[in-house]
Amino acid sequence: MTRKDIKALFGKFGASISEDDVWQVQSATVIKHKALERLAAAAGIEFKSPHIIRSDRDEAVILVTGALGERSEWSIGEALVNVNYRVSGKQAAYVYAMAEKRAKDRVIIKLAGLHGIFSEDEADDFKARPESAMLKTAKEAAQLATTKSELRDWFTSQKDGLRAAMDEADYAELRRFVVDELAPKLPESNQEEAA
Repeated sequence: MTRKDIKALFGKFGASISEDDVWQVQSATVIKHKALERLAAAAGIEFKSPHIIRSDRDEAVILVTGALGERSEWSIGEALVNVNYRVSGKQAAYVYAMAEKRAKDRVIIKLAGLHGIFSEDEADDFKARPESAMLKTAKEAAQLATTKSELRDWFTSQKDGLRAAMDEADYAELRRFVVDELAPKLPESNQEEAA
């Protein structure tokens, strides 16, 4: 399923999805949990009370059932500390919350017809991606702009080459960085800076 297909499916249900909500890891397409929640709300997916299969301080396994109209699907969510759910330092382990998120996301994916897609909470590997050398270099180049217009000109002139050279996730991260982080900090022109 392509990004275009995913966007069209979200649109069919009247749910919003941004470039940053979807990325590739190896050959898997991953969608953020919050985007799936928006999809479920827009589509009117209803969940029944979960059934706890296994519970322990460091493990939770939960069965979740959801319905979209007459159609019903179920799935199991599991979280086991330091096996498929990493907890670092003194961070508390919320195994029940993670198990519920995984189960609900899987049900949403099934009911919405997002076959072959994974939620970000399926595995810790999908969450934090190391920043590639190309992404780091592009961010550094973007930071050389001193005004919004310089930044726009740089991004416009580099966009096609960067899109071709980067994977989708890196390009989406660069775009987010330029639009959401860098641009708001810059003046529109050098004259504004001098005033």
